[in-house]
Amino acid sequence: MSNPRLAARYAKSLLDLAVEQNQLEAIHQDIRMLQSICSTNQDFINMLRSPIIAPDKKLIILEAVTAGKVQPLTQAFFQLLVKKAREYNLPEMVKAFIDQYNQLNHIHPVRLTTAIPLGDTVKEAILTQLRSVASIEKIELETVVDESIIGGFTLEVAGKKVDASIQHDLLEVKKQFMNNDYMQKIR
Repeated sequence: MSNPRLAARYAKSLLDLAVEQNQLEAIHQDIRMLQSICSTNQDFINMLRSPIIAPDKKLIILEAVTAGKVQPLTQAFFQLLVKKAREYNLPEMVKAFIDQYNQLNHIHPVRLTTAIPLGDTVKEAILTQLRSVASIEKIELETVVDESIIGGFTLEVAGKKVDASIQHDLLEVKKQFMNNDYMQKIR
C-alpha cells in the first residue's frame, strides 16, 4: 500500500506551493503536528487506510482532528488527497515533506539513543562535538531512551550509525568467545 515515489511527489508539490505562497514555516508546523498524530495514534492511520470508511467520512474526520490547527493550504491539501483517493499515503507524505524540508534548509536529523535520559548540558556537549567533527551547522536532535543498550549511546546521522553502547561491546565479546579467538592464543 505504501508508495514512496507517490509520497515524495505529493510532498514536493506541497513544499513548492508553500514556498511560492511564503507559508513554508506555517505548513511545516502543520506537517509536524500531523507527524505527531500519526506517530502516537495507530487508529488514525488505520482510518486513513481503511477501504470500508467512505472518503467523505475520512475528510470529515481529518478536518475534525485538525480543525483550527492548520493553515487553509493544508486543509486544501487534505481535500485533494481525499478527492484523488490518496489519503492512505498521508503518513508517508508527512515523512517525505519533513525530509524535503530538512534538505531544503540544510537541517541534519540526528538520533541519539541512551539508556537513561540525558541532561541539557550533556546533549549540548554532544551536539557541539558533532558540529565540530562532522561540520554540520543545523542539527535536529531526537533523543530516545532504550534501557536495553545498558549504557553508552548510539548516534545515527545521515544513514550512518555509531554504536558506543555497552550492549554492542558485550555482543562483540560474546562473538569473540564463540569464535574461540582466545583459545588459539593460549596454545
